[in-house]
Amino acid sequence: MKRWTQRPEGSTWGDFGPDDELGRLNLLTEEKVLQAVREVRAGKVFCLSLPLDLPGGNVLNPRRHAPTLKPTFREGTPYLNFAMSEVQPEAVDVLSDDQVTLSMQYSTQWDGLCHVGALFDIQGDGEARRVYYNGYAAGVDVFGGADPDTAEQACCPPGGSYARKLSVSRYAEKGMQGRGVLVDLARAFGPGRTLVGHEQLQTAMREQDAVPEKGDMLVLRTGFAEAVVAMNGNPDPHKLEQTGAVLDGADPALLDWITQSGIAAICADNYAVESYPARTSGPGHSILPLHHHCLFKLGVPLAELWYLKDLADWLHEHGRSRFLLTAPPLRMPGAVGSPVTPIATV
Repeated sequence: MKRWTQRPEGSTWGDFGPDDELGRLNLLTEEKVLQAVREVRAGKVFCLSLPLDLPGGNVLNPRRHAPTLKPTFREGTPYLNFAMSEVQPEAVDVLSDDQVTLSMQYSTQWDGLCHVGALFDIQGDGEARRVYYNGYAAGVDVFGGADPDTAEQACCPPGGSYARKLSVSRYAEKGMQGRGVLVDLARAFGPGRTLVGHEQLQTAMREQDAVPEKGDMLVLRTGFAEAVVAMNGNPDPHKLEQTGAVLDGADPALLDWITQSGIAAICADNYAVESYPARTSGPGHSILPLHHHCLFKLGVPLAELWYLKDLADWLHEHGRSRFLLTAPPLRMPGAVGSPVTPIATV
């Protein structure tokens, strides 16, 4: 049986092949990489990630926790500042080796295409199933959580999870390199909370001569991550709720522009990219309509909590908006999301 016989209206399911797992990342072609490389004129490099221990605490999301570092162990002894003379008396080496426990989407991150799915009738039989981009299904292609029996049989120990399809590791295999186009919403609208729909985004892009083309990655600076850094590991959720522009995922014109533009990804320095809670309600609504449109329908990856101030300032000073963007996630098979250390080269 085909994985799906009907697809969501306006989606790209099947457009890149029946078994596609990359969505619009397919538009990151060799030509797009060459276009991006031609944007490199100064040889200057910008790190676009927060330290992985920011925002700090878990007030922004109670499910996600800051990473915990600790040593590995050698026969019960912490293997950090370990003098090898304890093993070989004449050796001079001192060795350290550590490990980390972290939430994959705690700090600067990519959302995988299996991060947000929907209940949708993929077979036209009146039954809404839990599915993701291109019809990949919970309990069939993405294991864990509400399907513990299936998960244990397919891939995972009890309590485990594994995305056999649509894992964020597919981004790493693709390479995640292309041309970034930065739109500085903080410069356009100031540091306060501004709801940005299609009209506001188009105005900012025109004023800054920062219009992405098909296959480009749209990068949005709002100032949110800068506020997080200033809070030094003690984020104030009430202040952050009033900080920085957010996309209005409930604006149909904005969603249509994302469809028509052909952008390959959206990367932002804020939390969730879009306004939450969204201005959506009623039967069949999504609480994250931009995520629904991008991840579920189009296969457009979303990235959050990037740090963009230094890059934005440099681009503004030099009258530019485009750059080479290199941003592969961890190649962790089965993962839903991933930390990333994006690099911009100008």
